[in-house]
Amino acid sequence: MNKSIIVIALIMVSLVTFAQKTKEQNVPQVIKNTLLQKFPKATEIKWDKEGKNFESSFDLNNVDNSVVFNQDGKIVETEIEIKVSQLPKNAIQYLNDHYKNQKVKEVAKIVTEKGSLIYEAEIKGKDLFFDENGNFIKRDKVS
Repeated sequence: MNKSIIVIALIMVSLVTFAQKTKEQNVPQVIKNTLLQKFPKATEIKWDKEGKNFESSFDLNNVDNSVVFNQDGKIVETEIEIKVSQLPKNAIQYLNDHYKNQKVKEVAKIVTEKGSLIYEAEIKGKDLFFDENGNFIKRDKVS
C-alpha cells in the first residue's frame, strides 16, 4: 500500500481532534443533501466543523457512523464502528501481544476518499492505527 496514502489518511483522521460542534443550520445544504442521499436511514445526526470540512456523526442500523465532507459535499472519509473480532488477524494479534488484558474501548473501519482502508482501535487512552492487512501503522493520544 502506498505509504503517502496512509500518511494522508492518518492526518485526516487526526483532524477529528480539532472538530467543533456546529448547528445543522450552519451546514451547507449540498452537504446535508449528500448525507441524506447516501445514508437515507441515518438517525441521531450531529455535526462538527473540522477546518473547512464538516463531519456528520449518526446511527445507521444501530451502528455508530461518521462521514467527513468537503465544502462541495464530496465525501472525504467514512468511519464505521466495528467489533474487535472484525479486525484483521494481524491487528488482533498485535493487540493481544502489546495490550493483553486491556479493554479495547472502540474499534472502527475507516475508508478514505481514495478508497484506502484503515482500522482504528482505542485502548488505554491511545488510538492505534492499522493498515488494511492489520499491520500496525502508528499510535496517537486520544484527546
